[in-house]
Amino acid sequence: MNQPMPPMPPPPPILVSTMNDVPGYRVVRVIGEVFGSTVRSRNAFSDIGASFKGMFGGEQAGYTQLLNDSRFEALGRLKQNAAGMGANAVLAMRFESGDIMPGSTEIAAYGTAVFIVPLDQQGPGGPGPGGPGPR
Repeated sequence: MNQPMPPMPPPPPILVSTMNDVPGYRVVRVIGEVFGSTVRSRNAFSDIGASFKGMFGGEQAGYTQLLNDSRFEALGRLKQNAAGMGANAVLAMRFESGDIMPGSTEIAAYGTAVFIVPLDQQGPGGPGPGGPGPR
């Protein structure tokens, strides 16, 4: 039977930035690529209403909300995956979207999972620029 999906747990406290570095911090370990994605579709009745709205112009608020919700879901999954890899930050984060099939769109959040520390603090593995390196 079709059971509703349980709600996602709150994302862990992972710093996510579109920048390649974080002012006041240094990267002590680059863990690797990390992703979070979701595939969403609207129901047929919403699509019909949106097509009428599209003929006359104006914002398609239902699609705007769907895209916004999808981005937050993908971002939450990115944070969960980064935490599972041992990261405390994701740098160079980007969103990408694409059609999976007519009416279904994937929203992906991706970036580089890293471990950062304040500039005045040693990273795991002792002193030195960059810490222990990739693992």
